[in-house]
Amino acid sequence: MILPIVRASCFLYFFVLLSIEINAQKLVRYDLFVRDTTVNFTGKFKRAISVNGQIPMPTLTFTQGDTAEIHVHNELKESTSLHWHGLILPNKEDGVPYLTQMPIQPGTTHIYKFPIAQYGTHWYHSHSGLQEQIGMYGSMILNKKEDDPTFRKGIDDLPTVPVVISEWTDYNPYNVHRMLHNATDWFAIKKGATQSYAEAIREGHLKTKVKNEFKRMLAMDVSDVYYDKFLLNGNQESQLTQFKAGQKVRLKISNGGASTYFWLNYGGGKFQVVANDGNDVEPVEVDRLIIAVSETYDIVVMVPENNQSFAFQATSEDRINRSLLYIGEGAKQDMAPLSRLKYFEGMKMMNSMMKMNGDLDDMGMNMSLNQMDMNVVMYPEITGPSNTTLKSNSENQYNSNALSDIVTLNYSMLKSPHNTSLPKNVPVKILKFELTGNMNRYVWSMDNKVISEADKILIKKGENVRMIIYNGSMMRHPMHLHGHDFRVLNGQGENAPLKNIIDIMPMETDTLEFNANMEGDWFFHCHILYHMMSGMGRVFTYQNQSSNPLIPKPKLAQRKLFGEDRKIHFMAENDFANNGNDGMVMIQNTRWSIGSEWRLGYDNMHGYESETHIGRYIGKMQWLMPFIGFDWRYRKLHNGESEKNLFGQINSKDERRQLSLGVAYVLPMLVTFQTEIYQDGNLRLQLMREDIPLSKRMRGEFMVNTDREFMIGARYIFNKNMGIRSHYDSDMGYGVGFYLN
Repeated sequence: MILPIVRASCFLYFFVLLSIEINAQKLVRYDLFVRDTTVNFTGKFKRAISVNGQIPMPTLTFTQGDTAEIHVHNELKESTSLHWHGLILPNKEDGVPYLTQMPIQPGTTHIYKFPIAQYGTHWYHSHSGLQEQIGMYGSMILNKKEDDPTFRKGIDDLPTVPVVISEWTDYNPYNVHRMLHNATDWFAIKKGATQSYAEAIREGHLKTKVKNEFKRMLAMDVSDVYYDKFLLNGNQESQLTQFKAGQKVRLKISNGGASTYFWLNYGGGKFQVVANDGNDVEPVEVDRLIIAVSETYDIVVMVPENNQSFAFQATSEDRINRSLLYIGEGAKQDMAPLSRLKYFEGMKMMNSMMKMNGDLDDMGMNMSLNQMDMNVVMYPEITGPSNTTLKSNSENQYNSNALSDIVTLNYSMLKSPHNTSLPKNVPVKILKFELTGNMNRYVWSMDNKVISEADKILIKKGENVRMIIYNGSMMRHPMHLHGHDFRVLNGQGENAPLKNIIDIMPMETDTLEFNANMEGDWFFHCHILYHMMSGMGRVFTYQNQSSNPLIPKPKLAQRKLFGEDRKIHFMAENDFANNGNDGMVMIQNTRWSIGSEWRLGYDNMHGYESETHIGRYIGKMQWLMPFIGFDWRYRKLHNGESEKNLFGQINSKDERRQLSLGVAYVLPMLVTFQTEIYQDGNLRLQLMREDIPLSKRMRGEFMVNTDREFMIGARYIFNKNMGIRSHYDSDMGYGVGFYLN
């Protein structure tokens, strides 16, 4: 009986060894339940989406070599998805609806399963619609093995805290998107960043304001949306008391915001940056950094002595608010918020860079890698108070680190501790892109084409792909590549840092390169959620790749994907006045516009009229719109009188129904010039503007045309949907009332 026992023991020993080997690359499972919920960040209960009952979503933790198995249970009444930001994985697991998988339908479960092939700080979020804005974001930590040859003692063995930065708005994100497309300035009013004529006069910048509008630019701003709260791990303020005085702590920070950049600094002084986008970098000590939307940084801070607690501070780029994470168990030490931006100095800088045709002129500075920050003119802590300006001939006038003792991180300071060179002696494919778009209509594109207007970019497996990207717009764009890390060519040679998202500032040119080694259809896009949904992106696809089993109908899926930037946006406005009723409705998308406006009098003398135009915007700045129109009006004149326009043509207003052809063009000072010829041969020329910023909440308007019609008025804005309006109309006379939009 001894021999069988020995054999059994040997078998058991072998089984244990096999079990240890299997567990060394273990399967790690998470079940994620996606549900509707309500939150109250501002004193109002609003709809949000939680996962496992929490916002942010649960932190997912793995070790390099594990296999992730994530079961997503969709308990919403709408479809959803999850994208694993920055992870290198099989294409069908990437989580982009209609590109790498079909959406996860309500009441169903989808299983993502992929190997953990890397380490570092990453995050995950919904890639469906605007769900990311209302709660679907969370941290994803991939731990490095202790026996990994890249393991850094004193860095990789520090206690860590995942930190997800995010923002919250009480507005429905689809309403935010619509408001942006309809050029609302309500967000600027909420921020105190209207930059009206009254404010310009008060600050001695009337000339700056006039020049700004002469070049057809809207007010200066550094972010698109007003947010009610900014959050660190779901809280505006919190404290970490579990660490000892004098201890080092590694914060693993992800910017899970939909559209906000954040300035990061620490009340305890300088901090070390040790990783970026999940990749190690040589430690570099700085006073602060700006983290782009979707970017990740690992930083090391020191817990204070003497029973104190210092704040790690995240401040929105527009500086309207901040969130604080106190580190240490002692008394909280006050930390001064960042000063308000000098907006008119920024406007003055923007005026010098913008040409009359909308193109930018970097004046030979050859900017790259965030080394030259044009917005530095607005930072009081760097360039002095509001009455201080920089010398325009200064070589370093936009170099923050040369202008002050505050050390600000830029990409040229990042260096990989490892050789990141791409394979040698392979073909190199060079791609050049210009980031394009405009704030006036909120259209964002690459080479003046949105995703639905461009072909997929075909690449070959094994080749090196080099991207040279120039930002020709006045907004920063965090460009993210799915499924690959790219090298940022920043002067560090073989040790160029690896990233998966790069912030490209206005007028910057940056060069990236990666080896094409992962088959599939991969998204490359701006990670500002509202820019991506407006069309700023491309799809990379591999030549002769196998089909994706999760996309059974590729043509249908592509139509659905392209439909995102073709969606229409609706707006309406109506003025209820004592002399009549004025109103308009408009339906627009990236290129097309259908608009109808009306004026209804209360008697036959005032009559009524409506004009409808269907047009298509043309050009990068979309200042030009040819259109077809229909004019329908009635007005009873005295004793059979008739009206003549400036060209001597008779205007029939008694049951007039006319088709027309015309064109509208935005002139300097943001005045719209419109010329229209009707089927009866009449010609009408018109000048109009409806949004002259007289003061923070007061807007002026005027219209004059060759039919001898004119209007002048002003409106005062109460909130985003209501105000009062007073105007004089050549047909209707004087009127005052309130308007709704």
